[in-house]
Amino acid sequence: MLKAIKKFLGVLCLGACGLTLAPNGAAAHGEKALEPFIRMRTIQWYDVQWSQEKLNVNDELVITGKFHVAEDWPRGVPKPDAAYLNVSSPGPVFIRTERYLNGQSSMSSVALKLGGDYDFRIVLKARLPGRYHLHPFFNLHDAGAVMGPGQWFEVTGDPAAFSNQVKTLHGDMIDMETYGLANGVAWHLFWIALGSAWLLWWVRRPLFLPRYKMLRLGQEKALITPLDRKIAMAMLAGVPLFVFGAQAITDRQYPSAIPLQAGMDQIEPLPSAVNALVKIKVQRAEFNVPARSMSIVAQIHNASDKPVQIGEFATANVRFLNPGVGASGKGDQDTIVAPQGLSLDSPDPIQPGETRTVRVAVTDALWQRERLDGLIRDADSRLGGLLFLYDANGQRHIASVSTAVIPKFD
Repeated sequence: MLKAIKKFLGVLCLGACGLTLAPNGAAAHGEKALEPFIRMRTIQWYDVQWSQEKLNVNDELVITGKFHVAEDWPRGVPKPDAAYLNVSSPGPVFIRTERYLNGQSSMSSVALKLGGDYDFRIVLKARLPGRYHLHPFFNLHDAGAVMGPGQWFEVTGDPAAFSNQVKTLHGDMIDMETYGLANGVAWHLFWIALGSAWLLWWVRRPLFLPRYKMLRLGQEKALITPLDRKIAMAMLAGVPLFVFGAQAITDRQYPSAIPLQAGMDQIEPLPSAVNALVKIKVQRAEFNVPARSMSIVAQIHNASDKPVQIGEFATANVRFLNPGVGASGKGDQDTIVAPQGLSLDSPDPIQPGETRTVRVAVTDALWQRERLDGLIRDADSRLGGLLFLYDANGQRHIASVSTAVIPKFD
């Protein structure tokens, strides 16, 4: 019976999440439907990694990565004063066992600082066999979810073998899959039965038209009998007494219960990794709609001690790579990548201490496929993203890009 309930809930959640299975990708959690200016200029994800893509039931999946909170936060989006890091999945197919921000355990919402850099680590435990598409994401208070990069995972094994044992404050080991299930079902059945009986008591007699005629004839007092009033008074007095009595019994049975926490974690950003040694000032950005190409003219200052080259532009979980800089693709597992999507008017490295104006062309069909070309129709038509530069040793420098965009149609 329990296995059937779990399977039903899994199917129900799968349908509710609108999961779309496709051989080459997924439109799994509505991330493309979010306005481009929110995806580009709020939480800027990068270096997202998954420990493995094939798991057995009870295996652990570790998701790590970093994100930059954009300085140019959209005016139409509430500030990230209350944000909650989670993982979007098609139903209860994993359980989350650990979560860390900047190495600090984080169980509650957190206040993010504009311009701050953070890293995260989430540990999941595989629960149900299947093939699933997962995203880390931030739920922003009054704004909604901002998805990180997604990845497909395959879970195999026997769902009956899943174990979710935890130790209570008194040292007892309980199974979270079945603990309190019978009590919860019993309470639901009780309230359903009580509510149904109350409804049936009133609908057993003629309803709308006969009652309407009696009202028109001034016979409204006859609609409610003395027995109706007695039953209503009994319900009015009995239900609160029953609830308070059940609560008192529960408090005596579980004296050491901890309530759900509603606090706010205060986690300071990491030392700045973005805009640290490479500064960028965008002078002009144009988006050629037919060519699906973004042209960015920017003044870049290299304050490091080594020559650097532009290797990648990342925005809204899409990565546009410069094929001439191999370091830009090392160690990344995201699937939304344009391997030759970035080109420069001059490939020469920017020397230490040099300030140079460069034209960066970011061109690929992903602008349209990921619905980022819609930024020209936004009331806030601005581009946001991260520019990655590399020296000869593979050392990476990150600069934040933010500018208004001018559309072109020729």
